[in-house]
Amino acid sequence: MKTETQSTRQHILDVGYSLIVKQGFSCLGLAQLLKAAQVPKGSFYHYFKSKEQFGEALLAGYFEQYQAELDNLFANSQLSGFERQMQYWQKWLHVQQDGCVDQKCLVVKLSAEVADLSEAMRLVLLQGSAGIIERLTQCIQAGIADNSICNQDAQATAELLYHMWLGASLMNKLGHSHTALERALATTKVILTTKSVS
Repeated sequence: MKTETQSTRQHILDVGYSLIVKQGFSCLGLAQLLKAAQVPKGSFYHYFKSKEQFGEALLAGYFEQYQAELDNLFANSQLSGFERQMQYWQKWLHVQQDGCVDQKCLVVKLSAEVADLSEAMRLVLLQGSAGIIERLTQCIQAGIADNSICNQDAQATAELLYHMWLGASLMNKLGHSHTALERALATTKVILTTKSVS
């Protein structure tokens, strides 16, 4: 029974992912979600007290999976810290160039939309992003230790890169051009390999 319950809940979340990536959170109606998931209204409210709580659970699940994938990528000891960093940003570029066809760009899609809409969802986004920045920081520190990344403030650099890539991704969506992402990749390489001037 527990497995079936978890499966139904996850099914609703999975269907919600695909719909929200296409049209956003605000435009997603409960009736549309229930129809796409093929579950009755009562089932939705059995798992989620509100659409907002559904959004919180969706984002929390997204970040849990995303951060696990990031941990796996950064755990590759065969690559230097710099190589691991560049592999991550190259993957980001490819995901955005593919038109954001899955939930990998949910942060880009929802950050501006839900910041004023839902305090609870804003906090999940903020905490999830902080978790990503923390992992980027650790990877940069590893690169500094193995001399593949120039000595610098790893935390500040991680924040700068993450914010730059979010902005580049938004410009990619606005202009339907990969120029901003390609410049972000080139700039990332410079930031990680250029010695800071004291």
